[in-house]
Amino acid sequence: MSPHQDHDHDHGHKEDGSPLNYADDSRHDVDETSHYPLMVEAIRQLLVEKEIVKAGDVQERLDFMDSRGAEIGAQIVVKAWTDPDYKAQLLKDGSKAVEEFDVPMGEAVLVVVENTDKIHNLIVCTLCSCYPRPILGLPPDWYKSKTYRSRAVNEPRAVMQEFGTIIPDTVTVRVHDSNADMRYLVLPARPEGTEDWSEERLCELITRDCLVGVTVPSAN
Repeated sequence: MSPHQDHDHDHGHKEDGSPLNYADDSRHDVDETSHYPLMVEAIRQLLVEKEIVKAGDVQERLDFMDSRGAEIGAQIVVKAWTDPDYKAQLLKDGSKAVEEFDVPMGEAVLVVVENTDKIHNLIVCTLCSCYPRPILGLPPDWYKSKTYRSRAVNEPRAVMQEFGTIIPDTVTVRVHDSNADMRYLVLPARPEGTEDWSEERLCELITRDCLVGVTVPSAN
């Protein structure tokens, strides 16, 4: 599902009237003393005991996720910026295109959506925290929060403004809802004035937040 929303609001607020700030991940930090980590560990142990998974497989998967980061997404974006054929392939079949970067999407389909001078894309998972983990690793706490999951759909411009991103009224904002079968990745627009930049320098412009759509890369 990919609902398209285009809303204008000045800014979002908490119940006490103060503005929200999604750039502060600590707002949604998980309390490590809560029962959730214990539940996760108990489930893991149960799956191992029932021989549904092997302990080594679980650790291997965790190590793989720990090795993922926005630098992989940055490399994918830079290749799309500098190679028109690859960009066309990426937009046509994201899952196939990212295999070149040793990114296994598994059963999930990767859909890459391009920001242009007329369209800006924002990614959310309204049900839980579906996210292109093989590319970006674990999602930030703010992405998993109920506040973001709700407000990204209902007032995306206000949410992006809290990240310092102002989208002109002439640009349509499209909100894409990830799910268990489909992951989205934003292909941000290449900043002007970077035509002679090296690939390494271009990669430095691209952050995790750019690939979710809450911010845009800037050469300034």
